[in-house]
Amino acid sequence: MNERIKDIAEQAEKYADANFKGEIFWTDAYESKFAELLIKECGVALAPMLRDMVSRGQAYDLIKKHFGVEE
Repeated sequence: MNERIKDIAEQAEKYADANFKGEIFWTDAYESKFAELLIKECGVALAPMLRDMVSRGQAYDLIKKHFGVEE
């Protein structure tokens, strides 16, 4: 697995542990946080491409909107 994905998974686990440890919703919280962080990372990956776009950040904003990710 990619090291960045491992790092994102660890962050999601820490979030779920800090907020839902021992609760039935832990898995849902983990999966939700993992997805949110992964989508944000997509924006980081797209950044070089976006520098050349007329409307910088448009693709990133559309991805965030599509997945309901807020900063």
